[in-house]
Amino acid sequence: MNKRITTLTLLAALLLGLFALVPKLIGLRLPGNDEGFEPTQPIAYSHRLHAGELGVDCQYCHSGAKRSRYAGIPAAAVCMNCHRFISASRSAVRAEEMLAEEEGREPNRVVSPELAKLYTALGLGPDLLPDPALEPQPIEWIRIYSLPDFAVFDHRPHVYAGVACQNCHGPVETMERVRQVRSLSMGWCVNCHRNPQEAGVAVAQASIDCSACHY
Repeated sequence: MNKRITTLTLLAALLLGLFALVPKLIGLRLPGNDEGFEPTQPIAYSHRLHAGELGVDCQYCHSGAKRSRYAGIPAAAVCMNCHRFISASRSAVRAEEMLAEEEGREPNRVVSPELAKLYTALGLGPDLLPDPALEPQPIEWIRIYSLPDFAVFDHRPHVYAGVACQNCHGPVETMERVRQVRSLSMGWCVNCHRNPQEAGVAVAQASIDCSACHY
């Protein structure tokens, strides 16, 4: 009898192990796990350039992270804080300046194809002033991170506890196109709450009560 119980226990453990391991080996995932999702956005915004090379702070654009549940997508007006002055790469601007000098004329404004999409969405003409012929249109960004309705995540306590954006979103500053890095599974969240120090958070323990995320 004891041998049978032991055999059944080992078999159950083996099956559970295979259930957890095989999907990873053959690329399958549980429903709702969009790990690796990397959509093409309507404007090819480079986080590698802005957050990486230029060092723009995440919360400059995603200011909602410290004052609401959602980090939010920045309004196009936030982009214009810089891009009313910068309409193309320095190399493209310099090339136009050199050409204009050779041709004995004033350099023309250079607008990159991706920034042209931003200006068009805002209804701006070539002079970056409102164009009556253009109707402003919202930029239809594709959401990458999304939790089911029965799980509640609030950015505020995580930001104020010192959780770095990269702990959940990965090394965004290296990404030309942002992708989902974590599975966002309940197990992944709970493990972080059990060992917050591994995420660089100076708290003894985060709540693992069900009501912390399900209410």
